[in-house]
Amino acid sequence: MRLMGLPNVAFYPEAIVTRDEESILIRFGGLSGEQTMSVPLRYVGGDAEAAELRLLARLQEIGYRVERVPPR
Repeated sequence: MRLMGLPNVAFYPEAIVTRDEESILIRFGGLSGEQTMSVPLRYVGGDAEAAELRLLARLQEIGYRVERVPPR
């Protein structure tokens, strides 16, 4: 999964990731408010849980404080 168009980590340092049957939802938050991104699972290919865990790791590498909410 390529990460493009993410909000600036200085303004939105928190990333909360959750997954449902159809998508991975990323909620970015901070002093500047909140932004949400939804990634349909059909675009990540393969195992949805593995894609979610890779996303969490990548967001943390970039500098976000990440949290995972268990799938719904």
